[in-house]
Amino acid sequence: MEIQTKRLNIRKFVSGDIDSFMDYRNNIDWMRYQGFKGKSKAFYETELLHDVSLEKGMQLAIIHTDTKQLMGDIYLRKENDTYWIGYTIHPQYARNGYASEAMTGTINWVIDQGGKVIKAGVLPENDASIRLLEKLDFTYETKIEDELIYTYNLYQR
Repeated sequence: MEIQTKRLNIRKFVSGDIDSFMDYRNNIDWMRYQGFKGKSKAFYETELLHDVSLEKGMQLAIIHTDTKQLMGDIYLRKENDTYWIGYTIHPQYARNGYASEAMTGTINWVIDQGGKVIKAGVLPENDASIRLLEKLDFTYETKIEDELIYTYNLYQR
């Protein structure tokens, strides 16, 4: 699985990505809105490199096409014709449009796969993520436990 955008290549993780992944994923302040953080290298290697599938949920590396640097990651999980999506950008590369570009590329990939709905969960205090989802035409649907659920209905487009 690979997604190409103007500046980014979104692909499965390889072992050489793990240290860079840990650099931002273990930054507890930056990752305050994320659950997948603060783990060991062995844990991340198991989760990112082995037995990954869309049905179980998988993290994809966001790589800058020119520099080959890991910029962040996309989470994607398929449930029938619905895809759940999540995203994180390394703080060093934040506020440069990479999250929007990665999300747009992933949305287009889901459309090509025949997906009908994309959903994203976000904590109510994560204003930047909410703004991004709304900019990308996701609409608020409901609240489940502590997360706001936003939906992008592909069948209406």
